[in-house]
Amino acid sequence: MVEYDAKTALVVVDVQNDFADPKGSLYVKGGEEVVPAVNAEVERALSAGALVVYTQDWHPESTPHFRKDGGIWPVHCVRGTWGAAFHPNLRVAGDTIRKGADGADGYSGFSVRDPRSGDVSATRLESMLRAAGIERVVVCGLATDYCVAETALDARRLGFPTQVLSEAICAVDLQPADGERAILRMREAGAEVM
Repeated sequence: MVEYDAKTALVVVDVQNDFADPKGSLYVKGGEEVVPAVNAEVERALSAGALVVYTQDWHPESTPHFRKDGGIWPVHCVRGTWGAAFHPNLRVAGDTIRKGADGADGYSGFSVRDPRSGDVSATRLESMLRAAGIERVVVCGLATDYCVAETALDARRLGFPTQVLSEAICAVDLQPADGERAILRMREAGAEVM
């Protein structure tokens, strides 16, 4: 069990309708089942004085990220739509980092990548954590093999001891065992998968 304190941040990744609801355009099978586990962690984190931060895909209607515009994904999490909203049962009690708002690929909560040039730029997540004196990051949410993994890998790259809550993540698994490979990548980078 993760121990929280004022130097710990819980990063809740992309628990949005398009991923966590069976009617979502990029539904992660079983995604709705992580919501109670995430909520329990949010409560534990808040009661211990930890920082809780949420990431949220927030795409424009057209972006090279989407299949219709040359990318690999169906249209999802278009800003201001039902699909982009947090799952209605999710306990939201902290700041939100919106990713992909300018059409960039926003897999990690810490960075976005221009899909044409490949240029990577930071979101405000790292500066927010540093300003709050955060020394350790705990990651949960959707999906294991994309946004959860990339957020955890960036947290490690930035020097944060990182824990990933296996009971509060779920994989897309576009290819069989993608989620298992993502967990291995996170472990190899030094993240502790609980």
